[in-house]
Amino acid sequence: MKVSIRARRAVLACVVVLALAPRAARAEEEAIESEAGLGALSAVCTLFYGPAKVVYALSGLIFGGLAWGLSGGDGDVLKAVVTPAVRGDYVVTPSLLRGDRPIEFFGKDPEYRASAPESTPETVEQVY
Repeated sequence: MKVSIRARRAVLACVVVLALAPRAARAEEEAIESEAGLGALSAVCTLFYGPAKVVYALSGLIFGGLAWGLSGGDGDVLKAVVTPAVRGDYVVTPSLLRGDRPIEFFGKDPEYRASAPESTPETVEQVY
């Protein structure tokens, strides 16, 4: 029984495809397992981090109100105390665990973020 070259190539191609398919599926499963692990870890971290942030925010509101009253109603004093306490992250996400951006416990004013210096260099005018 003679097998043609085309049949051999077809069988070889099928073997190669079947041999490579489980590896691709395994890599996909590892990515899913990694994301699931990060999701579970972020949920556990949030169980501890979230309540601490809420307590800090509530105490910031209380002390901000006291500071506002003691300063004679100065809104800037209130903002200086309340903004770091109330703004920031309340939930730990997988992107925070990966290090895509830092966890922000002490919040920043949105005006500060908008006025942050850009990475582009300024053009300098030369005077002769």
